[in-house]
Amino acid sequence: MSEFLDRMKAAAKADKKTIVLPEGEDPRTIEAARAIVEEGLANLVILGDPAAIDVDGVTVVDPKTSDKHEAYAQKFAELRAKKGVTIEQAREQMDDATYFGTMMVKMGDADGLVSGACHSTANTLRPALQILKTAPGTKLVSAFFVMCTSTDFGQDGTLMFADCGLNIDPSAEELSEIAIATGNTWKQFMTDEPKVAMLSFSTKGSAKGDVPTKVQEATELAHEKAPELALDGDLQLDAALVQSVADLKAPGSAVAGKANILVFPDLEAGNIGYKLVQRFAGADAYGPILQGIAKPVNDLSRGCSAEDIVGVVAITAVQAQMA
Repeated sequence: MSEFLDRMKAAAKADKKTIVLPEGEDPRTIEAARAIVEEGLANLVILGDPAAIDVDGVTVVDPKTSDKHEAYAQKFAELRAKKGVTIEQAREQMDDATYFGTMMVKMGDADGLVSGACHSTANTLRPALQILKTAPGTKLVSAFFVMCTSTDFGQDGTLMFADCGLNIDPSAEELSEIAIATGNTWKQFMTDEPKVAMLSFSTKGSAKGDVPTKVQEATELAHEKAPELALDGDLQLDAALVQSVADLKAPGSAVAGKANILVFPDLEAGNIGYKLVQRFAGADAYGPILQGIAKPVNDLSRGCSAEDIVGVVAITAVQAQMA
């Protein structure tokens, strides 16, 4: 287990939070829940059929028969009244486990939610945005992966990759927001200072094209908004991580060769990049972790393992402590 996950688990145990898992029908959820209870990482609520979910030490709730169903429906109808949602539609929506679980967080009956093992990112994010809304001051909700590797890159092998789960083709403005948000998140979780590499197939203008131009513009915008943040771009991946390459391609950079946050130019590059590292290097990939939601809601890759769910629950519990 990585040093990062050790720290997340220790922090989660020290101040246990209530986390809801809407996907009680998924065997990985059940396996993860047993491990979470055994390690004492969180108080768990699993949504699903109580007769089909056999895990000691958790609360199992069927949204359709819950005594909170009507109160949640009334609140959801109130929240979505301007969108024309009727009470009848709200009651039907509360039959959906992810919506019900998100209302649990809204109403203070849970501190965070983890979903996505068998649902898309949109299925997790949509109710979060409709019910919880964005955090104050947030311009863009984005997602990152915590990548725990056996290398000496980042902080003891741990890096953050953004955005690998949500924004498909971010503009320069949006890329700058992703970079700054991930830098701030790094400060919450890690002990080293963030060093953000804005990735491209170009280093310092060595190649021309729309992508390098976008990344260069994003870098300038991020510098203007957060001048205290160590951030540089455009950088190729090897220049971002390998000091000998950085010395050749980006001499004098405070980030090149030392990056611990990699910001990809688009979702295609980010999604491919994190999965390559996960599968080829055997890295642990925790996420997509969402940033910018008012309360902790986190996604899972549909290819996740039970161990991945345990890790994301620990991270979500730590986020809830900071909320």
